[in-house]
Amino acid sequence: MRLGVVSDTHGHVENTRDAVRMLESLDVDEVLHCGDIGSTEIPRHFVHWRTHFVFGNCDPDVGPLSRAIGAAGLLCHNRFGDITLAGRRIALIHSDDARLFRQTIQSGSFDLVCYGHTHEAEQHREGKTLVLNPGALYRATPHTIAVVELETMEATIVPI
Repeated sequence: MRLGVVSDTHGHVENTRDAVRMLESLDVDEVLHCGDIGSTEIPRHFVHWRTHFVFGNCDPDVGPLSRAIGAAGLLCHNRFGDITLAGRRIALIHSDDARLFRQTIQSGSFDLVCYGHTHEAEQHREGKTLVLNPGALYRATPHTIAVVELETMEATIVPI
């Protein structure tokens, strides 16, 4: 299973469209959005996939965002997602709550922890856990997303 990971769209529709085109070309099966969605316009662009969203610190009015995610038939996990895909346990978090973020990684309970907030793409391993930030689709140079092959647990950062 190939997983697409995006973060920090901050309501920028054009950048989101570019990311969606890239995800289509990469033939991903599902998508994770690591927060700072920024606008009710964003979720509808991800309707081609089963897409999971969490909120970030720049998503203060979560009511309309929750409704937009639901109306698009997508999944809203509020501030923290605990998802199992292809036998892999995945945490989805924005990471602005540093204590929760650290606890999540250090728990050793997850195969993959996907996060945003820093606007910097990076990946590293802590024990068995792959920790992945796909970068951002706003206020980042370049704009990036990530793809994870869940079978091998290998991640690739992809510039848009």
